[in-house]
Amino acid sequence: MTQVTIHQAKTNLSKLIQLALSGEEVIIARRNLPVVRLVALPEARYQRRIGGAKEAITFIADDFDAPLADFEAYMR
Repeated sequence: MTQVTIHQAKTNLSKLIQLALSGEEVIIARRNLPVVRLVALPEARYQRRIGGAKEAITFIADDFDAPLADFEAYMR
């Protein structure tokens, strides 16, 4: 949970929106008294992407998933 004052919220609104979109609870307070909760609409939340880093993987060895010799005793 993140709590900010109204002044801080006006100054950092974009950052607070990003926090809310990522699932963080954002509370806006007046004189340390919580008055507003900033929440993202369910349809606006970021959807988790599977396989979003495929351009980052440049090479995978042929034996990548082969059993390791160090763990042969555990594999029996």
